[in-house]
Amino acid sequence: MVSIEITSAERVALTEALCEALNPLASAVRARETGLPEERMWDADPAEVALSVLAAWKVVDEEVERLTAKAARTAGAYGASYERMGAAWGITRQGARKKWPDAVNRSAAAAPEWEPVTVELFGGSAELAWDPARGGWRWAGQGADGAHGEADGALSLTTREEAAAHAGAFLKEHGTVSGKPVRGRKAS
Repeated sequence: MVSIEITSAERVALTEALCEALNPLASAVRARETGLPEERMWDADPAEVALSVLAAWKVVDEEVERLTAKAARTAGAYGASYERMGAAWGITRQGARKKWPDAVNRSAAAAPEWEPVTVELFGGSAELAWDPARGGWRWAGQGADGAHGEADGALSLTTREEAAAHAGAFLKEHGTVSGKPVRGRKAS
C-alpha cells in the first residue's frame, strides 16, 4: 500500500480551503435550524453552533464519499484494478473491492477492448466507442454547461486512452467543480 504524504503547508492550505467551503453551508444549516439570519450564526449557545458545524461536516463527508466513489468508477472505466485503487487509497485490494463494489465491471474488463465506455468528469459525461468506419476511436459527450462535443472527424484516435484524453479535455473545458466553472483554474 502507498502512503500519500502532504507537507504541513499543503495541510494548512487544505484546511483553510475546506473551512472556507464549509462556512457558508454551516451558516445556512444554522440559519434554517434557528430562523436567525446567517450572519448571526455565532450569536448562540456555543455548543449549538458547534453542533451545526458538525452537521455541516457530515454533509461534506457524505459528498466526499460520493465523489470518491465516482473517482473510483472513473478509474475502473479506464482499466484500473482494485489492487491499484487500493494502493492509491492506502488499503488492500479486498478493501477497495468492498469500498467500491461497482468500480470495476468484471464483464467489461473481460469484454473486448473495443466495447464502449462512459466517462463522467467535471459534471459531464462522454461515451468512448470504436468506430470501424474510421478504424479508430471516437467520443461524444455533453459538458456540465450543456455543450455537446465529439471527436473531430479528421483526427485519428488510435487508442481508447487517446479518445478518453480528448473527451476529458472537452469535459474539463465545459465542466464544473462544486458548481463553479472549471475554466480559468490553474492546474495544481
